Amino acid sequence: MAVAGTHGKTTTSTLVAWLNREVEGAGSAFLGGISKNFGSNLVLGDGPRLAVEADEFDRSFLRLRPDVAVVTAVDADHLDIYGTHEAVKEAFAQFIERIRPGGALVLKAGVDVALRNDAITVYPLRLRHPCDFYARDVRLIEGGHYRYDLVTPSGVIADCTLGIPGWVNVENAVAAVAAMWCAEGGTLDTERLRRALAAFEGVKRRFEFYVNTPRQVYMDDYAHHPRELAAALTSVRRMFPGRRVTAVFQPHLYTRTRDFYREFAEALSQADEVLLLPIYPAREEPIEGIASEILAERVTVPCRIVGREALAATLGAAATDVVVSFGAGNIDACCDAVADVLRKKPDGCPDRCDTRSSGCCGPPWPGTSSTRPHGCGLTGDSSSCSGSISRSPTVRRTGSSSRAAQYGSGWRAAA
Repeated sequence: MAVAGTHGKTTTSTLVAWLNREVEGAGSAFLGGISKNFGSNLVLGDGPRLAVEADEFDRSFLRLRPDVAVVTAVDADHLDIYGTHEAVKEAFAQFIERIRPGGALVLKAGVDVALRNDAITVYPLRLRHPCDFYARDVRLIEGGHYRYDLVTPSGVIADCTLGIPGWVNVENAVAAVAAMWCAEGGTLDTERLRRALAAFEGVKRRFEFYVNTPRQVYMDDYAHHPRELAAALTSVRRMFPGRRVTAVFQPHLYTRTRDFYREFAEALSQADEVLLLPIYPAREEPIEGIASEILAERVTVPCRIVGREALAATLGAAATDVVVSFGAGNIDACCDAVADVLRKKPDGCPDRCDTRSSGCCGPPWPGTSSTRPHGCGLTGDSSSCSGSISRSPTVRRTGSSSRAAQYGSGWRAAA
């Protein structure tokens, strides 16, 4: 049971492994991240099933011969290996050709990839639009989780809730259940499936919460491709509507930054403010003219570049609300320190703010005089930070004076 795709494969394959264990009662796995349920990326169990993350990097997934495969996305990535998007798509087409005769492919609807394997059955999946596998009646519940009905070719599994939050993870759950349905021959123990979905704890560094209180949220995610960043920030907006989002991003690879700097800037501009770390080189040598500055110049919200060693202190001195860090490098080494400073922020929001809540409430935004946003998404009188309080909508910040006051002159004004 192989899960491939330029994003979504780690969470989906880990959920497949968990469902094998909890629904089928057996199974092994070789994953691309640390499963919180298993405490490892390697699972050795009974039975013939093996859930694997099929990685497209260096074409290693072309060594697999799956019985059931999932393809979640075929975006342009690893262009240092492939050269062109067309070459990426051709590699995925070859992967699909390697599915064994009589096997099954679960393919996200709309993915542009050639299907040349006539000996398999192809099942499309979508998040909410009717097809073979999709989620219907999706509704947001507490803590950023969602409840939904899972529709399969053999019927509806009502009132499912995944144990981890996030809009994108609803689609990952649909894909994992589809793979299970194919492996089970079209039958599923729906009660065991519901319990297993609810008990799923996710993967380290995939939408991982470090702080989640009414006044401060901090989460970390492995996203390092523009599509992943955009999807993650969309999920964050849905989970915490009306709240101010600070995105922290460490670009991964000079070549990826060179190839996608415009797309990275566009995705990051979904946040209200951005902190950029220097590029993490991994296996690469520097490329002249390619640095985090080319992103900062194009991000359309307040943006600053900081060193990794200064990240926690910078966030600790800022008026933060929802903070999300992204990257595939070593930014995760900062997570504990960032969480520690955010947990120490003064009380005050969301019930009532006063002048002691400086760690949550910032100075007036540019162009305003009497109202300022609070970390909890509330507004009050700017002179006393007290009085009547009401919900404020998410606002795009178009100036830099208040950000410079909080973070220093390194903040660049939004375009």
